[in-house]
Amino acid sequence: MQITTIGFDLAKHVFQIHGIDANEAIVEKRRLRRGQVLSYFAKLPPCRVGMEACATARCRAPETSGATGASRRTDQDPPLGRSRPR
Repeated sequence: MQITTIGFDLAKHVFQIHGIDANEAIVEKRRLRRGQVLSYFAKLPPCRVGMEACATARCRAPETSGATGASRRTDQDPPLGRSRPR
């Protein structure tokens, strides 16, 4: 089975990777240290990578998409408007 989507849980030192295939069956679960992340993604074919929206995601998204050759899209919260119209 080929991994099509990866869930990437960000942390300070140890990262969780969950890979699923096209049938949404879990193909791989793995714990990686910070130094192992880029070499892991470099070995994968292009796939979708989902990660939580936080400050660290802005740093990791370009690194992981560059290593896998995948396109990158970050989902962000919409900007907050005024709380009341004037």
